Amino acid sequence: MQNHFYNENKQRGTFDFPFELYHIDSSHPRYVMDYHWHMEYEIVRVLEGILHMTIDGSDFTVRPGELAFITGGSLHAGVPGACIYQCIVFDLNPFLSQNPRCRAHLQRVADHAVFVQRFFSPRAGEGDLCQIAGNVFEAMEQRPLGYEMNVFGELYHFFGEVFAKHLYAEESSRTRRDSRKSAQLKAVLDFMEDNYTAPLTLDELAAAVHMSPRYFCRFFREMTHRTPVDYLNYLRVEHAARLLASSGVSVTEAAYSCGFNDLSYFIKIYKKYKGITPGKERR
Repeated sequence: MQNHFYNENKQRGTFDFPFELYHIDSSHPRYVMDYHWHMEYEIVRVLEGILHMTIDGSDFTVRPGELAFITGGSLHAGVPGACIYQCIVFDLNPFLSQNPRCRAHLQRVADHAVFVQRFFSPRAGEGDLCQIAGNVFEAMEQRPLGYEMNVFGELYHFFGEVFAKHLYAEESSRTRRDSRKSAQLKAVLDFMEDNYTAPLTLDELAAAVHMSPRYFCRFFREMTHRTPVDYLNYLRVEHAARLLASSGVSVTEAAYSCGFNDLSYFIKIYKKYKGITPGKERR
């Protein structure tokens, strides 16, 4: 998630075992899960604290013992609250090249004909699914001899329980509408990423997704819970922080190269998001 609003395209694990485990705490450079998407699937679990997640515009809070499931291509983000969490990102394709009887079900997932539910909790009677996923995390973390078979086996078990208990939604006009809204948000986030150094206006942001400025503001806030200007400032500050930490540029250079044209305003906004001034960040 080094680039914000970025379609991640990277190798997970190895070619013949495309599974990757991420362990994330407050010292991790990607502690806050910025908006991004990738074509692999992902399971998130919380070990301590809480993680406020948004997946394709739907919001929920993940607590210890609970899971978030992210379908390939879904736009998602997470804001931790004194949180330690883990993510397993995996490619579904190896499952599609195996037993045809299993492939028929998982192909429906890959084709987005069905959508696995996004949140699992023991409080909803889904403790068995959470435990099965927990077994995958433990295998990936401890890596005993033969753990790869455990990972494949437990994920087959996970999807089998999803289908057996109908913990998924069929494609519908609602899911198509949600997918369309997610695609529109991806488009404007990409536009911000490509043009954050320019003096962007609300009209330009709205035009990027063919909306009126008034409707665009409502749409953007509904999807991200922030105003477009607030999010653009956040994006600029994150880019400025990386410059200050890695390139040795001055505070003024960082401000102007990241789209701010007023130094005092930059310092104010930087402190709002980072809790310290850019000068302290640079030192």
